[in-house]
Amino acid sequence: MLSERRLEVLRAIVQDYVGTEEPVGSKALTERHNLQVSPATVRNDMAALEDEGYIAQPHTSAGRVPTDKGYRLFVDRLAGVRPLSAAERRAIQNFLDGAVDLDDVVGRTVRLLAQLTRQVAVVQYPSLSRSTVRHVELLSLAPARLMLVLITDTGRVEQRVVDCPAPFGETSLADLRARLNSRIDGQRFPEVPPLVADLPDSFEPEERGTVSTVLSTLLETLVEETEERLLIGGTSNLTRFAQDFPLTIRPVLEALEEQVVLLRLLGEATDTGVTVRIGHENVHEGLTSTSVVSVGYGSGDEAVAKLGVVGPTRMDYPGTMGAVRAVARYVGQILAEN
Repeated sequence: MLSERRLEVLRAIVQDYVGTEEPVGSKALTERHNLQVSPATVRNDMAALEDEGYIAQPHTSAGRVPTDKGYRLFVDRLAGVRPLSAAERRAIQNFLDGAVDLDDVVGRTVRLLAQLTRQVAVVQYPSLSRSTVRHVELLSLAPARLMLVLITDTGRVEQRVVDCPAPFGETSLADLRARLNSRIDGQRFPEVPPLVADLPDSFEPEERGTVSTVLSTLLETLVEETEERLLIGGTSNLTRFAQDFPLTIRPVLEALEEQVVLLRLLGEATDTGVTVRIGHENVHEGLTSTSVVSVGYGSGDEAVAKLGVVGPTRMDYPGTMGAVRAVARYVGQILAEN
């Protein structure tokens, strides 16, 4: 267990290295931070931190830099989430409030995260399996052709054309629309099938074929798509950190092109807590020199998807965590209002 003084020394090393990009020496620490101990004591503390694997010396006669283990301790025990200023919060709200639909929300969120953090931003579209039905609309396109529109609580809109076995009148269509919405509005997708199973029986025999066809199309729409959707932006920001990648930035760029890798990095969207994966905690070989800060977002306490940023391990963790959390909160509010 590290003493409080050595924790303060580690905090100072992380802060200076993130800010200056240069290995940190004991003299610089005593000059920049009010550690209230002698340079000799700081050197002893740095030696102990190095022995325990929290810092390392990249070159002979150089200062020290944090290791993955050091960054992990910093994030877990030393780094508070830095709140955004009132001006930053207003800027986020104003930027996101102009979104007109879900695609626009996701696109704006990616651009905003990349600008705020100066990292690579990744935003996952809300998962259908975690969504609830907000409304089902049925529109007549022809006597035996309908348009089914499914609107979710996350603002996602799915449209399907339904070819009916027989003409379906406007009165019957309005009746089906009303009965359908009365049963499934506000219901989670997995809960819908048993709620509509007996619906065809409540219609006239000649209408049951069309009702069954509409329900089949609806239930197919409710099934989660096999390929999750996400959007990535700000990849060019990585060029600002070329010195942070030991050999080349190419493995990082190649990993970011793989959607499965990005989904795994973001993790499962189960809650709205901030997650930080540092260096070798990212199992993909191309991303062991990066850190990932992610958080779930949704219209309530339960997350329906995740968003986050990818950048070098030499990252402003408090600021990045604060920005990611704030953006997720505003996106959740927008989804709740739509």
